Amino acid sequence: MKQFNVPFIYRSPLISAIKQKRKQQDKMKKDFTPTLLNLGNVHIYLARHFGFCYGVENAIEIAFRTVDENPDKRIFLLSEMIHNPHVNEDLQERGVRFLQDTHGKQLLPFESLTPNDIVITPAFGTTLHIEKQLNDIGLETKQFNTTCPFVEKVWNRSEQIAKRGYSIIIHGKPRHEETRATFSHSAVNAPAVVVKDMEEAIALGKYITGEKTAAQFSSEFEGRFSEGFDPAEHLQRIGVVNQTTMLAADTQAIADYLKQVMIQHYRLTEATLAEHFADTRDTLCYATNDNQTAVSGMLNTDADIALVIGGYNSSNTSHLVELCEEKLPTYFISSEAKIQSKEKILHYNFHTKEEVLTTGFLPLNIPAKLLITSGASCPDALVEDVIRKIASFYHAEDKIEALIREWTSGASIPT
Repeated sequence: MKQFNVPFIYRSPLISAIKQKRKQQDKMKKDFTPTLLNLGNVHIYLARHFGFCYGVENAIEIAFRTVDENPDKRIFLLSEMIHNPHVNEDLQERGVRFLQDTHGKQLLPFESLTPNDIVITPAFGTTLHIEKQLNDIGLETKQFNTTCPFVEKVWNRSEQIAKRGYSIIIHGKPRHEETRATFSHSAVNAPAVVVKDMEEAIALGKYITGEKTAAQFSSEFEGRFSEGFDPAEHLQRIGVVNQTTMLAADTQAIADYLKQVMIQHYRLTEATLAEHFADTRDTLCYATNDNQTAVSGMLNTDADIALVIGGYNSSNTSHLVELCEEKLPTYFISSEAKIQSKEKILHYNFHTKEEVLTTGFLPLNIPAKLLITSGASCPDALVEDVIRKIASFYHAEDKIEALIREWTSGASIPT
């Protein structure tokens, strides 16, 4: 896989040593057990896969290279490059300005742009409407496009099944940049509708069977279906794609449910299934899937708490939190600064969308056992900072340096 030139500030000697050694030990990526950092009085278990994915590294490389190569030009981002505040702040400090916020609200008018400016498309992609607006101004959008290749894969798959007469069901968060972009690219080729969860998929199934009317559909899915969408007509042949950062298991469950609705309603067999339902399993993002599977593997470890590091508006990170919460007290933080002391941690409750201060979060037993992972847009350097902060509470900083020396010298990593 391609190696990207990511700024050194995002790298971590500790995490790089771990990832390189695990890669050597498990080239086929079949071992999802976590990596143990035995720091004496505290044992930290790192997920097998976490942190920057291919699409994020690609976006960061293009963005920083664009800034370096164009010192005399005004440079804008359509919205947040990725959902990590540290990366976005670094770009802003280098003079990059955002045109929209993460929900599409205009921060700077497009009318203020000129053909001499540079506008970078973020990793989530953008809508065809916005792309046309920028092209009409005379801006070159393709040259500075950092859309994740796996997001584009979803668009391409949608186009393929649209050409075969299928409508597109998109599993995603309706307000998320990626979902808005995928909807735009899907709706230009076929009727499309967005469902955010299984509850809505079940509701959609009732339009397939005719239990609900078109009038109810317009109200229930308002603002989330393409112009002229007729549930009686356009739900006869469907395919399911997803926002790539959703829980892979949830997308598959929704696809499986709708497939069963089709089988029962049209009395389909395996031989006739394709007449009404398209196989789209290959749109699930490998990195999202790996990170989620790694968390599941990590949760088999006997531990006291879990720490998940990433941007609070990061969809893929919130799903890792979701998985951890099912088994352990879980703390969602954006950086080591949120760990205020050995006693206090300021963490994010993504259910209520607010930060919460918790006292006595670290376990009292020795050794304390912590699970740690991070989202796909979180720099490894932030993960190392968290590990070092935790280690400092147990006077174990020197043990980290010893582990780095040991693992870079060729010793095997314990799991």
